[in-house]
Formats: sequence, structure tokens, C-alpha cells
Amino acid sequence: METSKRTKIKELLNSTAFGSIITVKGWVRTFRNNQFIAINDGSTINNIQAVVDFENTDETTLKRITTGAAVSVTGELIESLGKGQKVEIKVKRLEILGDSDAEKFPLQPKKHSLEFLREIAHLRFRTNTFNAVFKVRHALAFAIHQFFNERGFVYMHTPIITASDAEGAGEMFRVTTLDFDNTPRTEEGKVDFKQDFFGKSTNLTVSGQLEGELAAMAFGDIYTFGPTFRAENSNTTRHLAEFWMIEPEMAFYDLKDNMQLAEDLLKYVIKHAMDTCADEIEFLKNRLLEEEKQKPQDERSELDLAAKLNFCLNNDFERLTYTEAIEILKNSTPNKKKKFKYLIDSWGADLQSEHERFLVEKHFKKPVILTDYPKEIKSFYMRQNDDGKTVRAMDILFPGIGEIVGGSQREERLELLENRMKELNIPAEELYWYLDTRRFGTAPHAGFGLGFERLVLFVTGMTNIRDVIAFPRTPKSAEF
Repeated sequence: METSKRTKIKELLNSTAFGSIITVKGWVRTFRNNQFIAINDGSTINNIQAVVDFENTDETTLKRITTGAAVSVTGELIESLGKGQKVEIKVKRLEILGDSDAEKFPLQPKKHSLEFLREIAHLRFRTNTFNAVFKVRHALAFAIHQFFNERGFVYMHTPIITASDAEGAGEMFRVTTLDFDNTPRTEEGKVDFKQDFFGKSTNLTVSGQLEGELAAMAFGDIYTFGPTFRAENSNTTRHLAEFWMIEPEMAFYDLKDNMQLAEDLLKYVIKHAMDTCADEIEFLKNRLLEEEKQKPQDERSELDLAAKLNFCLNNDFERLTYTEAIEILKNSTPNKKKKFKYLIDSWGADLQSEHERFLVEKHFKKPVILTDYPKEIKSFYMRQNDDGKTVRAMDILFPGIGEIVGGSQREERLELLENRMKELNIPAEELYWYLDTRRFGTAPHAGFGLGFERLVLFVTGMTNIRDVIAFPRTPKSAEF
């Protein structure tokens, strides 16, 4: 049958072209009283109501209008009398494009737990919550590219398969084509990687930073935005084995410039999401308020989602050194009353999420940038301070999340970098290409990493990182 051009529901909900004949295609969310179909086509979180003349519609067709079925309706756009919507469609012609067996379709019009939806992650996009989450994710990704593009940065695609470990963390996924049942061995009995695809041991990247630095020493300002992989066995609500990272690297930047860029970026992308996803953020805000009602009063957030986002936009981020933060934490009430799970007793302690959140949510009541961490708890490439104890690192801490950005001014002095690598047993010959940037025309430079899912987690108010990436990869789980 001839189908007229379809109009997206998002456009129609704001339309006043009453009396015009339009076609909508989408999926049935609900069908009530044998006449009211709520249709959603993914263009907006909101549904449009189509009213069927059931007395003049074939009985078998009516029976096929079930939750999840795909339909095409053509009819007249009329002003709605029902509450909650301005327009609806008076159906003249209805076609079922794809049936959905109500008995078997796992998404029925009722509240499903997020745990259950994770088990059917291939269908969860069809719920309002995930429609909202992934619209916000899209807006944030778009805004990141727009922010850097407006500032003349070059977008670099760094390799996903590498032979280096940028973080020195050692928790990497190996990439190989060797036969596990018949692995070639050297005379010493070790795996002979010379016979592997790349002729050496390779792994999935943990960061695009080192390659990014090479590009920054030519283009000045670059950024990467791509998938990264960590094989740490962390089954937490904040860790994924496969996640996306934004990593800018800037030549001629010091730590102060670096902090300012990161603050500007965060404010820019949050504002963009609030401006372009107002309906979605409103929905997620209300979803969160409902969820919080289940919690005891003292565990509820002080701010709702929109207030929390504005909290980051309307405050200058507080900057202080790690040393100052340790003093504040040491003398804090939760530390003295032994309320922290990890008590702070001396300088050099690695800060945990509870400490980071205390500084942001209770002490300063604004986002915090911590700088000048002990070199022992930071990566080899960070620029050493003159005190011999600390490095020019910076972490940005956000409410509800803790660390969202980690970065530093990089060590541009060849000798100091080589000495630090020796101390940490990082083989200089494997990273000769990285050290070349310090050999030929070295210059002060800086950069940071922003974990994209942590950003999405923050802006959507979701509480589990598995709910802000389409198909989460976590220990013992690689479904779909």
C-alpha cells in the first residue's frame, strides 16, 4: 500500500497545524479502552496519542495493537481534549508493520528494575529512562567535539591496539592470534610473540595520551575521544572494562592553563546538555526524586539533578593543593569520629571517593580541583615539582561522583623523565618514540583525561555506570 511521508513525533507535539493529514510511524507503548494508542518513535521521550475508531476497525487488527508492536498511522492532527498533551491523531488508516507478542515481549507497561533491564539491554533503549540517558549521552558527545572545534583543536584517532602501557598499571587485555592449544614457545619456554600477528606482544589501549602528546608537539592543541580498556577485576558501580575517554594534550600549557581548559569544557558540555535535552533532564530529575523516596532521609541527595548541574555551572571550581586537602580531611569531623571507611592519618595517603565527595559536598560546597599530589601515587610522566616530593597533577572532583577528570603538566625535561622511568622500571627502549618528543624541541605541555561515562553518569543522575553505556563490558559479562 502507498505510504505518505512520515512526520516525527517530536515535530508534531509542538505543531498547531490542526486539520492536516499526517503519518506517524513508531512503536506502541500502550493501548487502552480499545481506542487510545500511545506511540513513540524515539525522536522524543514523549508519546503521541492516536485515537482509533474501534467500531469501524477490523477486530483482528485491534488485537494486533500490542505493546512493542510497530505501527504506521495516518490521520488528522487535532487539538487534544485529554490532559497532558496538546495534540493527538484521529486515525483514518492504521497498518501494523511488525507484531509483538504481548505474552513474550519482556517490556510491559509497568516499572522494571534497572537490574532487570540490564539483562535485556538489547531492548532497554525502548524505555523512557534509556531514551533519556542516550539522548543526553549523544548531546554530551556532540558538545565535546564542538567545544574543541571552536577552539581550533585537531581531533586525533589514536590506536586501539598498542604495544605500550601508558599508565604503568599493567591491567591490560592482550591482543593475539596465537593458537592457545598449541602456543609457540622460545627456548626458555616463554610464549614466542615473534610468531604472533604483530611480531610482538600487544594489547588493547588503556589511554591515547602518549600518542596524543606526539601530535600536540606538532599541532599545538589536539584531543582524542575513543574507547579505552582496563582489565581490572572491579565489579563496582563506577568501573567498566571498556569505556570512552576524552584526552586533550596542549603544547605550551602549564598546570593553570590545563585546569582552566578542563573547567571550561565541563561547564560548556553540561550547559549544552541542559539546553538541548531539557525534557530528558526533567524526566531524569523526577525519576531520581522517585527513587530517593525509597531511601532514608540522611542518604538522600541535598540537590535534585537540575540543581546539581547548575551547582557546577554557577560556581568557580575551588582550587587547592593535595597538602591543603589532607589537612582539611585530617581535622574533619568524619575523620575524627572515625566515620570514614579509610581514615586519613598522614600525608601521602591516596584519596578515596568518600574523601573527594566530603571536600566537594560538605566542605567547599562547590566542585574542587586538587593539585600537586605526591609523586608516589601518580604516573611517571607528570612534571616533578622542585620540592622533590610532589608532581604537577590535577584532579577535578564532582558531587556524587568524586574524580571526573585527571590530568597534569607533563614532564618535558628528558633527564628527569628518564630517571623517573628507571625508578619505576619502565623500559625506556620500548618508549624511545615518546622520549623523542623531549629530545627534539621539547616544550612545556599539559593534558588531561575525562572519563566519558562518568560525565554521562553525572549529567543523567544515574547511579550505576552500566546504565550509561549501551552494552556494558564488566568482569564475567560481555553480553550482546
